[in-house]
Amino acid sequence: MPPPTLNELPVVLSAVLPVLLIAVAGVAMRKFEWLTTEADHSLMRVTVNLLIPAFIFDKVLNNPALDRTENIFLAPLVGFCTVALGIGVSWLAIRLAGLQRDAAGRTFAFSTGLYNYGYVPLPLAMSLFDRETVGVLIVHNLGTEIAFWLLGTIVFAHAAKEPLWKKILNPPLLAIVLTLTLNFTGGAAYVPEFAKTTAHMLGVCAIPMGLVLIGAMIADHLGEFHSEQGWRVMGSSCALRLGLIPVLFLALAKFLPCSVELKRVILLQAAMPSAVFAILAARHFGGDGPTALRVVIATSAVSFVTIPLWIRAGMKWLGL
Repeated sequence: MPPPTLNELPVVLSAVLPVLLIAVAGVAMRKFEWLTTEADHSLMRVTVNLLIPAFIFDKVLNNPALDRTENIFLAPLVGFCTVALGIGVSWLAIRLAGLQRDAAGRTFAFSTGLYNYGYVPLPLAMSLFDRETVGVLIVHNLGTEIAFWLLGTIVFAHAAKEPLWKKILNPPLLAIVLTLTLNFTGGAAYVPEFAKTTAHMLGVCAIPMGLVLIGAMIADHLGEFHSEQGWRVMGSSCALRLGLIPVLFLALAKFLPCSVELKRVILLQAAMPSAVFAILAARHFGGDGPTALRVVIATSAVSFVTIPLWIRAGMKWLGL
């Protein structure tokens, strides 16, 4: 299916708003206590261990874009390097945010540099582009996942409680490896139709569930958010994450000799706010929770406006 013609901003907004509204629904569900904190852990495990692997299987199996070697190897490399680029640029701007290179400064650099690489761009890729682009995005996220754990350990100079390989070797990764193996060995032709249907039915639940949980997590931390203490941090993070870094990403997409699917993926990631999981990463790596919270909330709020603008401008400049 060819991507829609994006001559008007409402076309992009129609793809962005459902994603944002589902996350807002998660905030409301937490506030009304329809979704309790006690349920979070089990729902997250179901999402990560079952729904996301099913989604991956559904989108990667027999995906023609993944027959090309460049998409298999270059996409994860781009994922890793774009996270590293974002963190590196943010590290250089720590003083701009009025911080030192302590726990708060390191948290600022990591949180600002780490974009939301899963639950937001995936539904946008499905709405704006095609199945081939979704498959490349999934493989691209292998690199971002590795960057998350490896660079998090380096930036915070703090060893994770578990070995790095245990964090990286997770059910979504195993689903990618299994499905790509089936594609390359010809085994995909022997997957029964009922298995494909089951994976599809489970997979369509993955993104909405993940977005609801993200909204609930944001709601949990709103009480700790005191904006008057961090305007400089929030302004700097927005200027970087939603201003300078997207320009660098789009330049990469413009001049990197790669497939059109990978260019679309880079465009989507350029428009993303900071990852909500940066809040959890700050806790895990011993960073500063309030700083991560300010970065995530500020960039997420401003991205309501900037996501459609960057996507529309980027598609026009890149000729997508």
